[in-house]
Amino acid sequence: MTSATALDVGVMAQLACLLEVSAPKPGNVCPGRHFADARYEDFLASAAAIGGPLAGAGTRPLGATIRLAIESTGNWTASNTNLGLVLVLAPLARAAALESRAGRLRDSLRLVLATTTCDDARDAYAAIRRASPGGLGQVDEQDVSGEPTVTLVEAMRLAADRDAIAREYATAFETTFLAGAPALERARSDALEWDDAIVETFLTLLAAHEDTHIARKAGAAVAADVTDGARAVLAAGGVRTAEGRRALEAFDRRLRDEGSRANPGTTADLTAAAIFVVLAGGGWTRRDGGRHAAAG
Repeated sequence: MTSATALDVGVMAQLACLLEVSAPKPGNVCPGRHFADARYEDFLASAAAIGGPLAGAGTRPLGATIRLAIESTGNWTASNTNLGLVLVLAPLARAAALESRAGRLRDSLRLVLATTTCDDARDAYAAIRRASPGGLGQVDEQDVSGEPTVTLVEAMRLAADRDAIAREYATAFETTFLAGAPALERARSDALEWDDAIVETFLTLLAAHEDTHIARKAGAAVAADVTDGARAVLAAGGVRTAEGRRALEAFDRRLRDEGSRANPGTTADLTAAAIFVVLAGGGWTRRDGGRHAAAG
């Protein structure tokens, strides 16, 4: 894929969100499985709400798109359903819109991240405060409760050791491009349908790295235990075997017994980023295992 039209970008962002939330990922909201403060329908409304803001990502600064998307979401949902999604999808959407000037998608993304400003950070901070995610705490330097004095990427680098989404900004989305998107492409090339392919991608990411959303809300020990659980499910075959599916169901029940404290929400956000990259590479219908230029 070369440059994407604004409509393409908006559709890819919405579709990435819809596919991600519709797949039965353990410990996450999906059809028929809700949280006390957020239902599946809230996530559908959120996906619809960000289409317009992300479609225009190539026409305005990154921070403004993040803020506009969260404000639009707030008009349709009462809880934080998509802050992490917006933070990962907004730079990818801008990169896709500008790709004709910068070559492949990750090259374009590097340019987007390298040119962020203090104003971008200010708008992103405002969006985070509006979404009011749980478990943020406070830090001594560039805390989100204040006004930033550095660029958005510089602010993200300061948080990269404790937040996986911030780490993506600091590494030009290394996990998305080198782990998430390849895992999804492999699953699709093996003829897995989207729901199973997305669950497998999610498990692959969770098995590789502890979920920082869980670590913030429930502590490092719970996060490590959840990662061990994902590894066990994959070892049993995951979505590809009957034994693996039984292990997956048991894993999901265990995470829900913990309530939303054990929700691997950040891993779900990174999964959506991987979906966007695969879609941008023409992966909506392709299952032949070919590498797509946009995903490099």
